[in-house]
Amino acid sequence: MAHVIVTRMLSQRFTGGQTEFEVNAGSVRHVIRELDARFPGIAPHLEDGVAVAIDGIIHQDAFLEPVQPDSEVTFMPMLEGG
Repeated sequence: MAHVIVTRMLSQRFTGGQTEFEVNAGSVRHVIRELDARFPGIAPHLEDGVAVAIDGIIHQDAFLEPVQPDSEVTFMPMLEGG
């Protein structure tokens, strides 16, 4: 199962403070669906305005990126630069 990490802000709002989960999913889309099934309403916050890193590599359009059973998937705030 993939190891998934969400931001503290999302965890406080949706998951009762838990920031790390084990999820059985084949893509980032499936990770989001699984988390939304567990914590209704979290999906829109994971789909928009966050960056996604899979095994330490940040992906721009991660929605369809594959997730391996031993992957670490991290949802984090997008950084803006100027």
